[in-house]
Amino acid sequence: MDIATELVELGIDADASPRRIAEYSYDASNYRIPPVAVTFPRSAQDVAAIVRTCRRAGIPIVARGGGTSMAGNAIGRGVVIDLSRHMNRFISVDAETATAVAGSGIVLTTLAAEARKATDGRLTFAPDPSSASRATLGGAIGNDACGNHSVRYGRTSDHVVEVHLVTSDGLLLTATRDSLYATDPDDRAAAARAAEIADALKDLAAENLAVLRTELETIPRQVSGYHLAHLLPENGFDVARALVGSEGTCAIVVSAKVRLVPVATSQLLLCVGYRSPSDAARDVPAILPFAPSAIEGIDEKIVATMAARRGRDTVAGLPEGQAWLFIDVDSESAQAQGESDVPATAKRLLDHLRAQGRMIDATVVDDPARRKALWRVREDGAGLSSRLADPDDENAGSGYESWPGWEDAAVAPERLADYLDEFAGLLEHHGLTGVMYGHFGAGCMHVRITFDLRTPEGRAVMERFCSDAAELVVRHGGSLSGEHGDGRARSSLLPIMYSPAMMGAFARFKEIWDPAGALNPGSIVDPPSITADLALADVPQRTWPTAFALGRPHREAAPETTLGSGAGDTTSSATPPGADSGGGSELPLLDPFVHAVQGCIGVGRCRADTTGVMCPSYRATRDEKDSTRGRARVLQDMVRTAPSVDEGWRSPEVSEALELCLSCKACSTDCPTGVDMATYKSEFFHHHYRRRVRPLSHYSLGWMPAWLSAAGAAAPLINRALSSGLGRLAARAGGLDPRRTMPAFATRRARRTHLDALPEVSADSQVILFVDSFTKAFRPHVASAAAEVLGATGDRVGCTADNCCGLTWISTGQLGKAERTLRRTAENLDDGTDRPIVLPEPSCAAALAKDLPELVATDAAHRVAARVHSFASYLPTLLDAGWRPPALPDSVTLQTHCHEYAVFGARSGVAALERLGVEVHAAEGCCGVAGNFGFEKGHYEVSMAVAENALAPALRDDPRRPVVTDGFSCAMAVEHLAAVDDDLAGTRDVRGVHLAELLTRATADNPTPKNPTPPSRSARS
Repeated sequence: MDIATELVELGIDADASPRRIAEYSYDASNYRIPPVAVTFPRSAQDVAAIVRTCRRAGIPIVARGGGTSMAGNAIGRGVVIDLSRHMNRFISVDAETATAVAGSGIVLTTLAAEARKATDGRLTFAPDPSSASRATLGGAIGNDACGNHSVRYGRTSDHVVEVHLVTSDGLLLTATRDSLYATDPDDRAAAARAAEIADALKDLAAENLAVLRTELETIPRQVSGYHLAHLLPENGFDVARALVGSEGTCAIVVSAKVRLVPVATSQLLLCVGYRSPSDAARDVPAILPFAPSAIEGIDEKIVATMAARRGRDTVAGLPEGQAWLFIDVDSESAQAQGESDVPATAKRLLDHLRAQGRMIDATVVDDPARRKALWRVREDGAGLSSRLADPDDENAGSGYESWPGWEDAAVAPERLADYLDEFAGLLEHHGLTGVMYGHFGAGCMHVRITFDLRTPEGRAVMERFCSDAAELVVRHGGSLSGEHGDGRARSSLLPIMYSPAMMGAFARFKEIWDPAGALNPGSIVDPPSITADLALADVPQRTWPTAFALGRPHREAAPETTLGSGAGDTTSSATPPGADSGGGSELPLLDPFVHAVQGCIGVGRCRADTTGVMCPSYRATRDEKDSTRGRARVLQDMVRTAPSVDEGWRSPEVSEALELCLSCKACSTDCPTGVDMATYKSEFFHHHYRRRVRPLSHYSLGWMPAWLSAAGAAAPLINRALSSGLGRLAARAGGLDPRRTMPAFATRRARRTHLDALPEVSADSQVILFVDSFTKAFRPHVASAAAEVLGATGDRVGCTADNCCGLTWISTGQLGKAERTLRRTAENLDDGTDRPIVLPEPSCAAALAKDLPELVATDAAHRVAARVHSFASYLPTLLDAGWRPPALPDSVTLQTHCHEYAVFGARSGVAALERLGVEVHAAEGCCGVAGNFGFEKGHYEVSMAVAENALAPALRDDPRRPVVTDGFSCAMAVEHLAAVDDDLAGTRDVRGVHLAELLTRATADNPTPKNPTPPSRSARS
C-alpha cells in the first residue's frame, strides 16, 4: 500500500497524482524536488497522524505554508504537509496582553487584519515580508521572516510568545519563552519527551557557552543557522525563539501565540531618489536616528518593469533618480524627535539628507492609496526583477532572466554601502549582473542575479560566485541569510560563516529534536550542493511550436536551437537571448514556449486576495491547482518530463490544471513576472485538441461569431424557445449549464434602430467605432450610445460592423481559425492612417490590442493593434478636449472587465468617472462569467464562487446604484445574480449598463428584450 492510500484510509486528505506532485515539486527557489505525496491536514491531530505514519514507513516530511520560500526549504522528497489550506484559523486575541493565537497556515495579512478587527483597529501583527499577502505564519516562523518595517519591528522571533508543535515522533508539545511541555498535560509520552528534549537543550547550551555568545546575534539580521543564543541562561532558556528560523527541520509548528503591536498613525512615505543603490545605502546611517518604521530600497530597473507591466501611473510620484529609498515616518518617529508634527519630522529628515549631498530629489506621499500603490513596487521586487521590461523599449529585458541563490545576505546597516561596492565588483568579476532591492535600513540586500542555471558551465559559475560572495559577506561581519533562511540555497555554505564548533552545535540541536533526520532533510544540517536538484537543469532541448509569438520580437524568425556541450542529446543547455552565461561562451537560444512557461518563479502573488484580480479561480477554490502558479508548475513539468512534444500537448494533467482557468488575463498584469496563463491555455488547447473531438462548448460558443447573424434574424423565435423547456435542452446540447441565465438576442428592429443609422467608415472619419459581434447581436443600443459619445467633441465617427476579433476562437484554443480571422481584420483596418479604433466590448478590444500582433506576424497587425482602444481607455481623450456628459448619478458600482484591467489598465473606467465627479464603488475582481467560462458545463459553482469575491457583495451593498458593466459577460453576471440572489430580491431591476449608456441620455431606454430564461433563485446552488 502506498503512503497516500494509507493516509486516506486514516481519514486524511492525501494526493499522489502526477498533477499534484508537479504542483508541489517547486517553491519560489531555484529547485525542483518531487514529493511522494501531498497532504492537507485539518488539525494538529491530523498532522501527528501523518508524522507517525511516515515515521513507520521511513518517509521524510516537509511542512509547507504558502510555498513562497526562495531558499528551497518548502520542498522535499517525502510527504509534503500543506498547512495553508485548512489550518489557517484566527483562533483568539487578548487585547490586554496584546497577543493573538492563530493556526500556522494563516496568511500574514489575514492575521494582521483579524487582529485589527478584533481590537477596534488598535493592534496588529508587525512582520510584513513582501510576500505577506500569501506567506503564512508558519512560514514566517520557519524562516524568521522580517519585512519592510523590520527596522522598527525586528524579526518574527521578536514577536513569538509560544509555538505549538508536532514533534518528529508525532507528539504534541508547546514551547514557550522559558519552557517546553506537553500540550495535553495528561499525555505522558509527550510529557516525557518534552522533559528529555529540555534537558538535552540545556546541556547543549552549557557545553557551547562561548561560541553561542560570540558567533550568534551579532547583527540585526543574522538569520543563518539555528538561533541557539536564545537557549543561553541570560536569555531565559527561550525554547520558542530558538525554534524560530529552524525551517521545519526540528518540529512542525501547527499554531502559535504571537505578540501584537500598536497600529502606526499619521504615516507619511518619503520617496528619495539617488544615482545608485550604493549612494542610497550611504545615507542609511543618517536616516536611522529619525526612527523611521521602514527604509527600503529599489533600483530603476524594477520601476521600469512595473511601469511596463501595469502602467506608468503605478510609479507616478517617484522623484528623479536611478535608485530610491522608501522611508516611512509616523507619529512614533515624531515622538522620537521630541515633537508631534509628523510632516515637520519628515521635512527635517529631508533637509538632513540634502545636507549629506547624495540625494537627487524627494517627494512626500500622504495619500493612503498612493502610498499603498508605491509600496507595491517594492513588494513585487522579486518578481519584477526576474523578467525585466521597459515601457519605452519593447526589447528591453528581452530574454532576460535573473534568479535567487544569493538574494538574502545581510550586514550591519553602517557597512551596507561598502559591501555593495565590493559586491558589484564581484558580480563583474564573474560576468554576472544583478538587480538590487531590499531592506536597506536593516542591512539586508535582495539581489536577483543572471545565473545561467541551464548549463554545467553556468552552474559552475554560480557555485564559485556564491562561495566568493559568502566569503565577502563574512568579511563584512554579515550573514548569508537575512530573512529567507538557508535551505538548499545556502546551507552548504554555512561552514564559511561559522566555526566547526558552531556547526557541531547546530547538528546536535537538530539531532535532539529529530533523531532520525526525517523533518525537511537537506536544510541547515547535512545539505546537498547548492547546484543539486536545480529546476532548470536537464530540461530536454526541444522545439515546442506555437501559434502565439510568446515574446519573440516582431517579425523575428523562430529561433533555431542547437545543443550545448556536455549535456547530451536530450538536455537543454540554452539561455534566452540577451542572457549572460557567466562563462563567456556562446550559448544557443531557448525555445520561446519553454521560456514563457518557466516565467513563473513561485512568488505566489496569484494566491493573494488583498490586491489585484489574479487569480479568481484560486480565490474561489483555495486549491493550489487552481492558481496561476500551480498551472505554471504543471506546464513546467510537461516540458521537462513529457516523452515527446506531441505527447506533452496531450497531457491530461495540464488539461486538468487548465480546466478552471477563466482566461481572464489578469495574471498577465498582476503577476510580477508577467505570466500570461490565458495565452498558454489557448496555445495548449490548440495542440491538445488537434484532430480530436472538442468539448461541445468549443463549437457552440467557440464558433459563436459564425452563427450569430443567422440567430439574430430569428431572434423572437429563438428568445421564445429559450424561455421554454427547450432552452434547458439546448443548453445541455451545447455543452452549457442550464442553470446559467442565457442572453436575449436583439431583435431585427433593435438592430436597425441602433446600427443602420451609424455612419460607415470613410476617408473623412476621424474615429473608427468597431462594432463587435457581441454588441451587434445582444446590445446594439451600446453601439449607438458609443457613437454618440465619440462624436460629442465634433469628431467624425465611422463605424465598421463587418470585422471580427476572433476572441471566441482564441479562448477555446482554435488558433488556426483565429489567426485567419484576425489576418483579414488587420488587412481591412490597416488603412494607412493612425485613426483611433474604439471598441465598446473590452474583451474584443483586448484581443485586437494584444492577441492580434502575437498571432499575426505582419506589419499591418502591429499597426492596427497600436491604434486600438477600449471605450473606457479612450474616454480621457474626450474629457481632455473639454467634453462633459449630461447629468450623471452621484455614485455607481463599477465592474471592470478583466481584459480591460489587464490590457488597458486597472483604473481606466474608475479614473474617467472620478474626473466627472462620480463616486465609484469598484468591484475589484472577476465577475465569474469570463466569456464562455461561466456558461460551460462543470463551471457553474466555481463561477458563482468567483462572483462572491467582489461583484455579488458590491451589488448587495447598494442594489440601487447603477452598475457599469462594459463587458458583455459582466453584464450577464449581473443579470444572473439579480435573478438568483435572494439578497437582491425585492429591489429594482438590477442590470448592467455600459459606460457609453451612462454617459448619454439614452440610459433609461433599453429596447433590448428581457432575459428569455429567468432561472429560479435555487439556481445559485
